Amino acid sequence: MSSTLPDPTARAGKPAVQSARFLTAALYKFVDLPDFADLRDPLQACCDAHGVKGTLLLAREGINGTIAGPEAGVRAVLAHLHADPRLASLAHKESWSDKPPFLRMKVRLKKEIVTLRVPELDPNKTVGQYVKPQDWNRLLADPDVVVIDTRNDYEVAIGTFEGAINPNIKTFTDLPAWLDAQPALQGDKKPKVAMFCTGGIRCEKSTALMKMKGFEEVYHLEGGILKYLEEVPPEQSTWQGECFVFDERVSVGHGLQPGPHELCRSCRWPLSLEDKQSPHYVKGVSCAHCHDQRTPEEKARLAERQRQVELAEARGEAHVGARMPGSEPM
Repeated sequence: MSSTLPDPTARAGKPAVQSARFLTAALYKFVDLPDFADLRDPLQACCDAHGVKGTLLLAREGINGTIAGPEAGVRAVLAHLHADPRLASLAHKESWSDKPPFLRMKVRLKKEIVTLRVPELDPNKTVGQYVKPQDWNRLLADPDVVVIDTRNDYEVAIGTFEGAINPNIKTFTDLPAWLDAQPALQGDKKPKVAMFCTGGIRCEKSTALMKMKGFEEVYHLEGGILKYLEEVPPEQSTWQGECFVFDERVSVGHGLQPGPHELCRSCRWPLSLEDKQSPHYVKGVSCAHCHDQRTPEEKARLAERQRQVELAEARGEAHVGARMPGSEPM
């Protein structure tokens, strides 16, 4: 990688659903919601009443988030959302897990449902051309297409598409400046560009940005990596590695089966089994990526938090300190 440039029973990986207890639904929709603040409390109450947890973001430009819980509860929340005519066509992606992916439920009000800080962008008006997962490989095989992974560095670190460019950005808001610094993307003759992200929402804005910059042929993977891993068989896949997800599963693979990664609770870097063999890895405290970035006092606080987490687990409880720090769009 260069830094410069329907029915779940029919899906791959479904056998694991037979014993799974938690349904996860990832969703987003760009739609004008001038009364978005008024939607928060009823939505929070609906989630709480049905034992559903996760994070949902509401803004004037739409809704974004991921929720999980008992299947009946998740479907009740989706029905609540669909009851709003503006969200009647809201689509979602499903996956299953044996453990709860989230520990709490929060409906948040935001300025943007995915932060890029380019106010003039409106994905409801102009975005790139959607490419179905089944057609994505053919597009990537075109030597004239510049393929850009729009995700953050720690996401790309554990998996991406073969031949994709890794911008090595820390946050999505860094992407516009990175694009402006690429000589191959400047000038009058614009190349064809294909972009992808976890669930598709970041590419709604990144492809809108490219169109605003004068690029005519701009494509993005419909449904994101998650839809690709759900629908494209492993033997036909050009995906390499695992896909980082913003919940307690940390990563998923083909068929959206939970992957082997564990989150570093200090810096949120996804750790492989090999990473945990590092002498700098201390569960809940540090890893090779952050061991030299924490003071002794910070490490002591993290160690105490980890001790409380383990005590809670021994009692069969979920400790609030076990949550994934921060949240990101899909």
